[in-house]
This record gives sequence, structure tokens and C-alpha cells, in this order.
Amino acid sequence: MRRTRIFASIVTTSALLLTAACGTADGTGSATPTTSGGLTPIKLQLQWFFQAQFAGYIAAVDQGFYKEQGLDVTLLEGGTDIVPQTVLATGKADYAVAWVPKALASREQGAGITDVGQIFARSGTYQVAWKDSGITKAADLKGKKVGNWGYGNEFELFAGMTKAGLDPGKDVTLVQQQFDMQALLKREIDAAQAMSYNEYAQLLEAKNPKTGKLYTPDDFSIIDWKTEGSSMLQDAVWANTEKLNDPAYQQQTVRFLTATIKGWAYCRDNAQKCVDLVVAKGSKLGKSHQLWQMNEVNKLVWPSTGGIGVVDDAAWKQTVEISQTTKNQTGETVLTKAPEGLAYTNDYINQALEQAKTAGVDVTGSSFQPATVTLEEGGA
Repeated sequence: MRRTRIFASIVTTSALLLTAACGTADGTGSATPTTSGGLTPIKLQLQWFFQAQFAGYIAAVDQGFYKEQGLDVTLLEGGTDIVPQTVLATGKADYAVAWVPKALASREQGAGITDVGQIFARSGTYQVAWKDSGITKAADLKGKKVGNWGYGNEFELFAGMTKAGLDPGKDVTLVQQQFDMQALLKREIDAAQAMSYNEYAQLLEAKNPKTGKLYTPDDFSIIDWKTEGSSMLQDAVWANTEKLNDPAYQQQTVRFLTATIKGWAYCRDNAQKCVDLVVAKGSKLGKSHQLWQMNEVNKLVWPSTGGIGVVDDAAWKQTVEISQTTKNQTGETVLTKAPEGLAYTNDYINQALEQAKTAGVDVTGSSFQPATVTLEEGGA
């Protein structure tokens, strides 16, 4: 088992990919066409493979919300060898979805990108252990084998351990974890990284060989970084900073965000329909897994007190502070200094929110109530 990659891995990966990265919402009115009378082609780079994590964008395409805004949007699927913010910065996409700390690390290395829509208001990262391990908080990880994915996904884990007084380089054994939960299920590690909407569900879709039934939440304990105070902002829409000087790109960004808001509102109010869209898009995960994911992702988006997509200043400052102060096992931090220039702006999302509200879209989801989802074996 390999030790986890250092914080700088996301920067290294970005450099390597510079040449490789290849109520229910209603209509808002007339589209804004290009000068030729057609739709403006737009490429959105997603952070990972097609799944309900990106359901709002998929729905905005399928339901014609982007076309209503004069945009012909193509969704670019992500993967292990794709860094969305690099794809954006090198001009291979018009917008990208990426976690804030990863994107800020790329900005510090020269990527000209700006957060224009903070779609996920909350973090969905867990560290999961067996209930009988006695691991319930970050301090309990001392002396344990701790799995994580690396690639910049480990920042909250390291921050949580540091806050608990642990040295990630000395007090735990860091293990490079695959993007599944097999190492935990086989008890090869004591705690595994998981997203609330994905890998955690994989545990609950697995059969307990002793009982012949699926595992339940009672079999596991969860360290939630929101509770530990080390959570960081995740999925955001990033735009090209230089292009934001162009009034045409500014207007395009507002239109793109308006349709995106409608897409996420649609998936809040029509979860099952959005699951069907995601599955039809070619998701490798099953229907019950995607329904779980849709439900959990909605929890990260809704309710949104200030309106979906608005960057909360306190959450931003916490993310930046953690990025500057938390050290990894080799003593490096995510950022060496505070972000410079236009790291984020609420100007365009606020305009989009006004347009969406005018169209009758509920942009705060104050009455949102999550559903109870029953998982099937293997997520079928």
C-alpha cells in the first residue's frame, strides 16, 4: 500500500495535463442567440464521471434550460486523469466544476480561473470506520491505518487531524485508497475516505457475509468534517478570469448560471426524474445508488439561505485559512499565501438569481425535505 500523495499532487497533475486534457423551474423567456441566429456553443468540464453529483447540469441540458438562454451546452465527462480547472485554464472548456481548495491550488500556480457559482453550500466528505473500532472523531485516528484518495481530496482529513492535535506524518499510517470501499470492507485499513453521496452508500449496498443481509448505518461510525470544523467548499462553477473582462462573456456567464439554477431546482423537485436522466446519460452506478446520491447531493445544495450558488464569505474564509495553515505529512500546505486577484465573485450569480426568481423559480429551497432512500445490493 502506498502513502498518500502530498498536497502538491494536484499541482503536479495539473501541469502534466496542460497538453493532455482532451417549485419546479419554469422558462425564463426568449433566448439570446448568437449573431448568426444560432445557439452559442458552450463546453462545461465536469469533475468526475456522469453521476447524480452533476444532475443539475444534466437536467438543464435535457430540459432545455440552457437553450432557453441561447446556449448549446456540451457536458465533458471527468475522470481520474482530468483536472477540470486545468481544462478551463487552457481554453479547452468555457466553464468547469471543481472543488475550491483544488482550484485555488491551481490558481496559485497560474491558472486564471474564478469561482462564479458555489453550487454545493456544504461539504459531503466523511471518514468512515467500523463501529467496533471505537473511531468516532479525528483524535481517534492516532495510530490507525487511514485511507484517503489523494489528488487533493485529502485536505479536510489533514485539517481535521491537525485540529485534533495529530501530526499526519507521524501519528497515523496514511494509505493510498482506491475509489471504492473494499479496503475498509476487508479491514485492510481502519478508516476510509467516503463521500456522503457515493462511497458511503457503497458500504450500505454491500452484503454482510455473517448475516446474508446488507450492512446498515449501525455497522459503521462516521467522522463528518462539518462537525469536526475542518470542512471546505466543494463543487463550484469556475469561469475564465481573463474572459470575465469581456461584457459578452459576462452576459453569457449570467445566462449559463440562470439555466444551471433552474437545473438544480428541477432536480430538487423531481429527484426520480433526474436519476433517470443520469442513468440514461451512461452512469456506471445503479438506480438505487443514484437515487441515494441525488438525495444526498440535494442536502449539500438545499436549503440555500442566500440563494443557490452564492459564495458564503465565512465558508470561503475557512477554506482559505485551512488551505494556508494545514500541513501534510511532508510539511507542505495547499496554499502558500492568500488567493490574489478575482478568486471569487457573486456578481454574476446574483444577477442569475434575480432572473430565476423573476421566472418563478424557488432559489433558496427553504422547504426542502430529504427523502428516505432504500438501497439495493450493489446499488441496483
